Amino acid sequence: MEEGNQGNQPKQSFTLSDGDKAVVADAGGASPVKEKCWDQREAVPGEPRCVICGRYGEYICDETNDDICSTECKQTLLSRLANSQKPVNLPASVKLPVSDECYYVRDDNRPQSTCLTSERVESLRNKLNIRVKGESVPPPILSFSSCNLIPQKLQENLEVSGFEIPTPVQMQAIPAALIGKNLLVSAHTGSGKTASFLVPIISRCSNIRFQHSSDEKKPLAIVLAPTRELCVQVEEQAKVLGKGLPFKTALIVGGDSMARQVYRIQQGVELIVGTPGRLIDLLTKHDFELDEVSTLVLDEVDCMLQRGFRDQVMQIFQALFQPQMLLFSATIPPEVEKMASLMAKDLALICVGKASRPNDSVKQVAIWVESKHKKQKLFEILTSKQHFRPPVVVFVGSRLGADLLSEAITVVTGLRALSIHGEKPMKERRESLRLFLMGEVYVIVATGVLGRGVDLLRVRQVIVFDMPNSIKEYIHQIGRASRMGEEGMAIVFVNEENKSLFRELVEILRSARAAVPRELVSSRYSMGSYPVGRGQKKRKHGS
Repeated sequence: MEEGNQGNQPKQSFTLSDGDKAVVADAGGASPVKEKCWDQREAVPGEPRCVICGRYGEYICDETNDDICSTECKQTLLSRLANSQKPVNLPASVKLPVSDECYYVRDDNRPQSTCLTSERVESLRNKLNIRVKGESVPPPILSFSSCNLIPQKLQENLEVSGFEIPTPVQMQAIPAALIGKNLLVSAHTGSGKTASFLVPIISRCSNIRFQHSSDEKKPLAIVLAPTRELCVQVEEQAKVLGKGLPFKTALIVGGDSMARQVYRIQQGVELIVGTPGRLIDLLTKHDFELDEVSTLVLDEVDCMLQRGFRDQVMQIFQALFQPQMLLFSATIPPEVEKMASLMAKDLALICVGKASRPNDSVKQVAIWVESKHKKQKLFEILTSKQHFRPPVVVFVGSRLGADLLSEAITVVTGLRALSIHGEKPMKERRESLRLFLMGEVYVIVATGVLGRGVDLLRVRQVIVFDMPNSIKEYIHQIGRASRMGEEGMAIVFVNEENKSLFRELVEILRSARAAVPRELVSSRYSMGSYPVGRGQKKRKHGS
């Protein structure tokens, strides 16, 4: 076993044999390894949990890479593993022919291109609403098993995780990434973009480790994301999909001990997932070699290449040697596309759905509400049996506003509400999200920190209490109401304070065939360009 990446202090890795007692040396002296599960403490929110008993997963089993709490649970885990691998007499499987107008790929190892003619590839892309720009982009796959570059174990993990059939973005992005193409991918929120880059990364890293086994394991890939919550979610999904493969991860975000993060990388990892600032901080203080990193992912690329992140991202990019670039977001403005083309040669563009448009699965309801009446309107919605569809995310424009509004919701409606924003400690943010996703809290009031990437599985309703500063952020926020094409609702409060967005908002609402408030339609600011007075400033939005 080796110590987990969330332990109190970094410790030396070690292996236990039956009957041995191990001691882990740390800065404070000798610390005996927990032998019984009841010797271990309970896990606090955000910490790894033992896969056997659920207590604090202080160690990592060196045979399976699972989090465990003691030698007792390690032995239980290995015993279960041994039993599961015993041969079982099963009836011979029967393969049924599959043939229909959707051109399902045969389940064999032949390249996809031999199964589909160029005319059928184009027809398939049109049916899936996929648009491709670039040379030598392979055709879409229609099943994970049709791609022989994906390890069998990864295919099994995908099936266990519920990925039975690839989503359209996965169908096109995965085969293109697997052959080394640089990609700029645009697809709706909740369409499966995370797996679109994790599957190629895990496949490539595993194949490299299978072919070139070495005691010194340097990172092979890096995923950068703008928020801690998104990084946590990406790393968790990477661990699930990489289970049972020579694939380990390190989570590099603020709010967690840097010593533990350093120790994790020192033990050898294939993938680093982190925020740009924290990763630069770690690389500045510690000597880690990134010369084997062959893939760099920028999740929410439009945000990552804006001011505040751009210089940090470029610093990391320039430290690598011509990595494959995988760039993903739901909205990709022309300036981001231009910048991405400068970073990567022969960049292929993949667009699934309508570019920079809201998810069609989200029903938009715009309500004209004066600022002084917005709280009352919100309370009416939250107490209405007809309109309240918990769990609900309420987006606001400031950190203080998030705290005050969540308290007001609890007092006035009796519903338990919590707030999430960038000033809250990581531990508190994780606990709030856990309570929300477990159904113990019905309402989360958040700044833009939840507007991007974070997979809010059960959320089907979003209320935009304060309009953000751009339509792009509005598209991301309302996208939280739908995942994998499931229907959701987004209610947006709008008034004269949002006049700079009127024209674009009207276009968005009309394109979605949503009702447009009379006040919004008749406003002169909805007609086109208008002069901006000297005293008009954009409202700052905290995160």
